[in-house]
Order: sequence, then C-alpha cells, then structure tokens
Amino acid sequence: MADLINRSLKYLGYETNFVRNYTDVGHLSGDNDGDADTGEDRMEKAAKRENLDPLKIAEKYKKIYEEDIQKLNTIFPTHRPEATKYIQEMQKMVQELLEKGFAYSTPLAIYFDVSKATHYHRLSGQKAEKNISGAGSGEVSDNEKKNPEDFALWFFKAGAHKNALQTWDSPFESPLVENGRGFPGWHIECSAMGRALCGNTLDIKMGGIEHIPIHHTNEIAQSENANGEKYVNYWVHNEHLLVDGKKMSKSEGTSYSLAEVEEKGFSPLDLRYFFLQAHYRSKQNFTWDSLQASKNAREKLVAKLKAFPDGGKISQKWKEKFIEKIEDDFSIPEALSVAWEVLKSDLPDADKKATILDFDQVLGLDLEKEISKNEKIEIPNEVQKLLEERKKTREEKDWEKSDELRDKISELGFEVRDENGEQILKKK
Repeated sequence: MADLINRSLKYLGYETNFVRNYTDVGHLSGDNDGDADTGEDRMEKAAKRENLDPLKIAEKYKKIYEEDIQKLNTIFPTHRPEATKYIQEMQKMVQELLEKGFAYSTPLAIYFDVSKATHYHRLSGQKAEKNISGAGSGEVSDNEKKNPEDFALWFFKAGAHKNALQTWDSPFESPLVENGRGFPGWHIECSAMGRALCGNTLDIKMGGIEHIPIHHTNEIAQSENANGEKYVNYWVHNEHLLVDGKKMSKSEGTSYSLAEVEEKGFSPLDLRYFFLQAHYRSKQNFTWDSLQASKNAREKLVAKLKAFPDGGKISQKWKEKFIEKIEDDFSIPEALSVAWEVLKSDLPDADKKATILDFDQVLGLDLEKEISKNEKIEIPNEVQKLLEERKKTREEKDWEKSDELRDKISELGFEVRDENGEQILKKK
C-alpha cells in the first residue's frame, strides 16, 4: 500500500522522500495489546529461538523481506534506517522531553507523562483511563509509574529487562544500573528516525489501523511535545488482510509467505494484482481462488498488450480519468478499472498499449518486461558481438563506450536496457 501511494505521488509530479524503518531493537511482545512496557523484546525472542545474535537475526529477516518486496516490484525507499543506528538521536529526544517536563524517570525506566499531553487521544477518540497511582498499563510492572497510559521512552537494564541482550550507555540515571545502560522504547524509535530524515513534520505517515490507539498516538505525543510542531499532516492507515474470511493466523496455517505463494505456481505479480483490487481503507479477503482469478486477469492483460503494436501515443483523455481516481484518496481499484476501460475503448491498439504502460508507473505490474518475456528474438551476429562488447565495457565501467555501443545496436533495429546486471534486448 505504501508503494502504491509512493508511486501515485511520483506519477503526479511530486518528489518523494520515503522512509521505511526497521525495528531491530525495543519492540516488546506486549506493544500492540496495550501492555507496552512488558513482554520480551521480539528480536531477542527470535535470537534465542534460532540461536543467533540479535543483529544477525535482523539481517536475516531484512534480507528475506527485501528480496520479497523486490519480487513484488516495489520501489525501494529513499531511506531504510535501522533503529540500532539511531540510538543517539533517540536519547536526545528523550532528554528534551525530560528537560521540558513531559517525561519522568523511575529506577526501571523513563516514561512519557500522558497527563501533560494536550488532546492525547485525538487520533483514536478513546477515553483516558483513570489516573491510578502506582498502576502500570496491564499488569503492574513499575510501582512508580504515575498513570496507566504512561509509556516507556527508555528501559533501564533492570527488573524485567535485566537480561536484555541489546543495551547502550545513556545520559540517564538509575540506581539499579551503571551509565544509564538500557534500550529505547519502540515508539521513540519512529519519532527520532522520522525527525532525523524528514524534519519535525511529516507530510504523510502510514501504518496499519492497529497502530492508531497506541503506537501512533504515542508518537504524536512525544514528537509534538519535543519539537513544538505538528507531527503529521495526513495519517494513512490501511485495513487488515483477511485469509478465508478470518484474521491471518500462523497457528491455524493461514499466514503465508511469498515463497509459499510461488511454490503453488503463482508469480509475485499475481499477488500484486490481487492487492490492487482493494482500497487501502477496506479489508481484503485472500483465498487461493481469488489469487487464481488475479493471475488470470493479469495474464489476460499482458497477452492483450503483447498483441498490440508499439509506437502509440498516450491518450490524455484517459490519463485524466486515471489521475482523477488516484487523486481521490488513492483509489487504486478504480484506477485499475480505467486500464480495462482503455482496452475496451475505440482507441487505436498502439495508443491503448502506450496509455496502459503509462498507467503502470502507478500499478507497478512491470508490464513492459512481462510483455517482452519469452519473446523469441533472432539476434544477428553483428548485434550479438556488440552486446558482448558492451557487456565487457560495462564491467570495466566505461560508460561512455557502453552508450556508444547501445546507439550502434539501436541503429541496427534493437533496443537494449540494463536490469539487475543483465542486458535486456528488444526489437524496435
């Protein structure tokens, strides 16, 4: 969903600074159920399970994730920060909140005092819990915590977290640890990295609807009180993906990886097409039958475009209709339907092809590559020799010579483009 919004903004002429962060420390197992100060760190839990160092675990799953989203043809973000590389920025923000009186310290942690935040629940519309002295959120985890909803900005390596694997020295003080050693809370990570890479105010912040009552509410409180400015102009929360009409569940075998989708004979682009059919604010129900229908539709689209000639012009009339849909709260399903309307229109076939390929900048179905796939091209010996020579010049990083050879190949009736280290040849 974030990729579709990023693509839409780029298509509309905006320059995007897209940040997608990795939480490789501090995300406790209770964070999403309202018990944010207890539970085990998710990275450490995985590290123990797989007998690996936490950062090795982070690298392992980051690699799998990035390989998967590349297969789904998403545009890589401008920045991909890792929380463990921004500890100083987090500590600085916590220090600011302490100095301004929005945070307080106990021997176990530093907390944000929600009673000091104006309109704390404005994003979720929830009512505040009663102020019960000494009560933590959920189970009583810290007797010196002032309010049930106060959330941790920094955990000291003490109490429930005395055996934490990932900790850092800090400027904060606790009688239970030396040098303020501990680790950041999950919420402060996003605020600190966002400020470092986007400034005090973000135009758009994305995430699942489950983040509204806790994570995003806490981000607003700490960021706005630290920075003295509005934190986010537009919140974009996507709904959940269901499986067979129910919540995805690993225990029930209804949580699938992309590898499992591929093992069943589907392309990652079939899954992407499936996702295009639901608005981000709507729940979507995944079934294998619905994925098969998406596969059929995508292959039909590719086959039709493959049969059309090149050299057409983009229809401005249809482009305006497409833009109208994506400008209306990123209505991607309706934008996709415009592509099918173009196919049924009375436009010349070459113009249909050019117009839909233009739309693919947003849809991201990699249609140009899919159209040229499996095409048998008879390559003259002269072109083959030029390709081999060009490959060598590119390995030697002689870009000027490489461009000269590309032009010679073009004069012989072929186009060459470079993709993932390979030369893709297409007949003009």
